[in-house]
Amino acid sequence: MSATPSAQYSLTIRVQIDDRPGMLGKVAGAIGEAGGTIGAIDLVEVAESGGALVRDVTVDAHDADHWDEILAAINGVDGAQVVDATDRTFLLHVGGKIEQRNKHPLKTRDDLSMAYTPGVARVCTAIAEDPDKAYQYTIKRNTVAVVSDGTAVLGLGDIGPRAAMPVMEGKAMLFKEFAGVDAFPICLDTKDPDEIVESVRLMAPGFGGVNLEDISAPRCFEIEDRLKAELDIPVFHDDQHGTAIVTLAALLNACRLTGRDLMDLRVLVTGLGAAGIAVSKILLEAGVREIIGCDSKGVVSTEREDYLDGSMNAVKRWYAETTNPEKLAGGPADAIKGMDLFIGLSGARIMPADALAAMRPDAMVFAMANPNPEVSPEEAEPYARVIATGRSDYPNQINNVLAFPGIFRGALDVRAAQITEPMKMAAARAIAAIVRPEELREDYIIPSVFNREVAPVVAEAVAEEARLTGAAPGEQHTIGFAASDVEALRGGG
Repeated sequence: MSATPSAQYSLTIRVQIDDRPGMLGKVAGAIGEAGGTIGAIDLVEVAESGGALVRDVTVDAHDADHWDEILAAINGVDGAQVVDATDRTFLLHVGGKIEQRNKHPLKTRDDLSMAYTPGVARVCTAIAEDPDKAYQYTIKRNTVAVVSDGTAVLGLGDIGPRAAMPVMEGKAMLFKEFAGVDAFPICLDTKDPDEIVESVRLMAPGFGGVNLEDISAPRCFEIEDRLKAELDIPVFHDDQHGTAIVTLAALLNACRLTGRDLMDLRVLVTGLGAAGIAVSKILLEAGVREIIGCDSKGVVSTEREDYLDGSMNAVKRWYAETTNPEKLAGGPADAIKGMDLFIGLSGARIMPADALAAMRPDAMVFAMANPNPEVSPEEAEPYARVIATGRSDYPNQINNVLAFPGIFRGALDVRAAQITEPMKMAAARAIAAIVRPEELREDYIIPSVFNREVAPVVAEAVAEEARLTGAAPGEQHTIGFAASDVEALRGGG
């Protein structure tokens, strides 16, 4: 798969260029020949000595090594010299990406007397007498803890709590940007499930919900289950359920496009970590009856050696007993024969493209490994009618940001005590419904992550399902999206 320049490897290059006609074009040509993609070009100053201009040129590269090639190409232009180069991604993270802001000014003694002592004591007393008032008079009503131990961060693995912080900060940004939810990154310096559960339990009074993030499997299953049982606020492991919800949404539309019924599908899932297990569960819940799963050892079944000798973990044992009714064996390329849908949640290039030829007609391929999918879209195209990935530079990006902001917005608005399976299904259907019938096509089965209609529609669907199923027993405080907001977005984008 050819390397594609990306904003994640974006530089701002400060270049001194002789003030002669055609010089900027020569510099731009050199960058293009080196494979860089030019963004903004800004004039910074005219050199004091005269005869030269200093410009900032924003350039996207395909990796960090590519930077050296681009800089060398610029320096190779007679009359141009690189003065400095700044990594724009690191610059964006300087000092962190989020901050706390006050909602009310503190300018007078009266302001201080009401916001803090002595007036705050009256509010504290009211909450002590009626703990439920914490939702009315504190940040609890609109605040989510984004909790990680740093053991399964993106494709980086176990990098620890400090290194995980930039991801959790980014998650908090997404909560705020797309759903108006205040989220706080909390990275715990422990891998012990007991300590994680206890830590979250102890901090829960200050939050309206908990988003678990980047916790390795199978520990993540136990941690989520225990917290759901112990807390009276929603607990949601996004790596599991966010991925599952958006995958189902994409599949609902892919089935509409190809004239399929979920109950008739044959599905192969590769990668049985948190996301793979959750995707399989939601597909079964939605009506899919035949799923085959592959982990690093191959197809999972009750006839595999680690199942028979008892070394397979409990989650995989459940998977073996619930799926693969034909007891297939082998690897992904062996199991793909006769499948309608391939879902990749594993690693780069584990599926040979020509193996897809054995799938049923109008095959659907969701190759979601990042940054490099299980099979490249270019290679899959001759064999598949519908292709989705986890990448933003291809059509049909299956991205969790379509789910979790709206899900928490809806749950917080109705004070739901948990996020139930019906609420997840409602979210998936709501996301799918954003793509109207007249818009549905092979390269548009899932809305864009920047479609501002998604979060309010998902919030509305989740809140309504919580009301109908009794998952929202508390007094409702809708502080996010009103119905009028949703209609305005539908009408005017």
